[in-house]
Amino acid sequence: MADGAAVGFLLENLKQLLRYNAQLILNVKSDVESLYNDLQLFKAFLKDNAGRPHKHELLKVLVKQIRDIVYEAEDYVDIYVSYAAVHKARNHLEKAFSIFDHPTRLRNMAVDIKSMRARVKDIYENKRFGFEALQVAQPSTIKEKKAPIVEEDNVVGFEDEAVIITNLLTKGSEELEVVSIVGMAGLGKTTLAKMIYRDPKIEYEFYNRAWVYVSQEYSRKEVLLSILRQFTKPTTSMFDMNDVELADELRKILEKGKYLIVMDDVWTNEAWDDFKNAFPSNKKNSRILLTSRIDTVAMHANPNIEPHNLRFLTSDESLTLLQMKALGSKALPDELREHGLRIIKKCKGLPLAIVVIGGILREKGKESHWWEKVAQSVDAYITMDHEKTMDIINLSFNHLPYHLKTCFLYFGMFPEDFRIPVWKLLLLWIAEGFIQQNEGMSLEDIAEEYLEDLINRNLVMVGDRRSNGKVKTCQVHDMLHLFCKNQASQENFFHEVKQFNRGTYLSSNPNLENYRRLCIHSYISNYLSSKPSGLRVRSFLCFAHEEITLQPEHISSIPGAFKLLRVLDGKPIRFTRFPADITQLIHLRYIVLTGNFKILPKDLSSLWNMQTLIVETSSRTLEIKADVWKMIQLRHLKTNASTSLPGPLAKTRKTKEDSSRNGNLKTVSTISPESCTEDVFAAAPNLSKLGIRGQLAKLLDVKGGSSLFDSLGKLDYLENLKLWNDVFPQPPSQGKIVRLPQSYKFPSKLKKLTIVETMLDWKQMSTLGMLESLEILKLKDNAFKGDLWKPQDGGFRSLKVLHIGRTDLVYWEASARHFPGLSCLRLKHCSELEAVPVGLAEVMINDLHLFKSSKLLPNRQIIKLNNDVVDVE
Repeated sequence: MADGAAVGFLLENLKQLLRYNAQLILNVKSDVESLYNDLQLFKAFLKDNAGRPHKHELLKVLVKQIRDIVYEAEDYVDIYVSYAAVHKARNHLEKAFSIFDHPTRLRNMAVDIKSMRARVKDIYENKRFGFEALQVAQPSTIKEKKAPIVEEDNVVGFEDEAVIITNLLTKGSEELEVVSIVGMAGLGKTTLAKMIYRDPKIEYEFYNRAWVYVSQEYSRKEVLLSILRQFTKPTTSMFDMNDVELADELRKILEKGKYLIVMDDVWTNEAWDDFKNAFPSNKKNSRILLTSRIDTVAMHANPNIEPHNLRFLTSDESLTLLQMKALGSKALPDELREHGLRIIKKCKGLPLAIVVIGGILREKGKESHWWEKVAQSVDAYITMDHEKTMDIINLSFNHLPYHLKTCFLYFGMFPEDFRIPVWKLLLLWIAEGFIQQNEGMSLEDIAEEYLEDLINRNLVMVGDRRSNGKVKTCQVHDMLHLFCKNQASQENFFHEVKQFNRGTYLSSNPNLENYRRLCIHSYISNYLSSKPSGLRVRSFLCFAHEEITLQPEHISSIPGAFKLLRVLDGKPIRFTRFPADITQLIHLRYIVLTGNFKILPKDLSSLWNMQTLIVETSSRTLEIKADVWKMIQLRHLKTNASTSLPGPLAKTRKTKEDSSRNGNLKTVSTISPESCTEDVFAAAPNLSKLGIRGQLAKLLDVKGGSSLFDSLGKLDYLENLKLWNDVFPQPPSQGKIVRLPQSYKFPSKLKKLTIVETMLDWKQMSTLGMLESLEILKLKDNAFKGDLWKPQDGGFRSLKVLHIGRTDLVYWEASARHFPGLSCLRLKHCSELEAVPVGLAEVMINDLHLFKSSKLLPNRQIIKLNNDVVDVE
């Protein structure tokens, strides 16, 4: 249910409003507080019922009622706050002109909220459709659970997987061991398990075997009885036993010999714990084969053996499977091959999707036009077989905890096959209100845990990883993406604009006014030029492949159409000038703007809800005139230009109402060296990431015994620092850096350091080697100059990742004593380097990447490195 998140967001919104901007709602403050208390009950109800089957009709009706009233309440409050903020900013003359209008709006707001509270009360007390009706409603008859139908004949693509699992089952310790197969829905876990279970080799090894389907909702007694029936003839006394007695009975039987139990479709750690005591470790090489969609369940069952992650089918395997399901034993005719290739490309190696489409094609026949039609609309045909596809995925969705459901649906906002930058996804989740604060953890850390949970459940796939092992990009399979879009459509969660014709668009979208989010994938120019409107829209995300330049007459089209926006990601939309109307969107929490901006105006500081501000400009410099220190919710300020960031204004520091310290601010990049003052960093004491770009000599020059760089040492939480020496348009000689500051002047918790174009002598590396917490060092283009690097002993004790970019380095002498913990080495454009130091063969480097470093390719010393991965480009 995305509805629970909507309630949660509104409650948090009201809380922030009451805490920080109560002056905007002074006349209706008590009514807003009462509404807040009323909605708390809604939130609790939706959370408690998040896992209940949606087939319960009363629950469907009630959830829709709650959704409608919450969204309406949100609209009323946001519209009023927007108006109140505008009124507060008016001068005396403008306020005089609105002397009659303003009190009328206040009265209307009070009336609206009272009406809203009455409707909330009506939902609670309504005996047909309210809470009372739901509590007394008779539960529908529960049908007996059936294991999924699995076809084991003519299995394609699992031969190598079966060999791996069979070896794990037949070899190894004589102790009882659990072997697990994990993967997303429809990948073929049960099919593979059946294939292994019926393998003659397994039948020979394990005379005593049993297969049991566990599922999400199981009876411990029924599962134990099911296993017992496969070992012994059931007696009347067995049916009279309780589950503890049945577990003891099974244990006695299994203790006598070697056995194999397959536990198919296990969903929770508790499910494994319910049965593990019934399986004795009789030191006879007995095994449990477990299948699950959730990695952590497999790891809980056996922390000592990595679960086997089932892979997707290759293109050849996919085509073979499609041919078998569509044509049986007949060969694939040449005229159908091209259509078949288009189909399997869309199925992305997921057996479930291929089997469903194959079944449809078997019914349609071998005519080429049918295959072509199916190839053009694979998604539509998959959705038609709802029971085999969407319902299977729905099991995973319903099993998600309350707080993860909306986060998962959000993946449908992104285009298919889009590798989503994790930093963007997490900050969007935060801005959307999906992440609930947990004391002792930052919102970003909580969001990252949410993502890891979705990955562990095999709902989200990892794309790329960062050098420190964290997920850099992620995506979802097309079938899951399709599920997210279908589910979101039912809840008015978001609307996708792929093609646009205003006449057909409006007529075919009767619920358009109810959508809270818009994602634009193409035709952005046509859409914006059509004078769009959307009072309820809170998020506007553009993912068009092409960059478009917004014409001057359309500069105000977005802020003019969507006055209650919280999220605006318009990266592909290039503004010819800064859209001044943006500063009136006071609900904005996340914004990405692209253009040729040289100044961020003063009025920007009126966006007091802002959390993430990202500006990409073609200008080399950017001046911030806004007092960003008044934006107390600001967490991430990211610009690509050398940005002038002034410290808090003197009057701000003296004002009790405004704090000169922003404890929320985590990221500032990229600011000019001149902005690295004590005032700036004192105002942002919790910075964890900082980027500095410009003439770094101004940052490092010592005057009067100190330098601007000294202020960085006071950033106790700074972990990521980037130093980019940009001396353009002056000659490099005028911006030459002689030396780095002494190591004790660097932030004490610095874990990642990136240096660009500093052209330092390699002897200066000894300073960096003394940074005790440094784990990742990226020496980008021309960071260091010279033909010889000979590190000093005892340095880089914590370094795990070393990246060296374009350099004139020729000779590098190093061994394990210089880089004892190095695990990743990446050399890019090191065309003069003679060899990777042979001494590094003593270090457990498991990731070596060579990019356009030609002299290194024939060097046999590379082979001596202890690599899991050697990547040469």
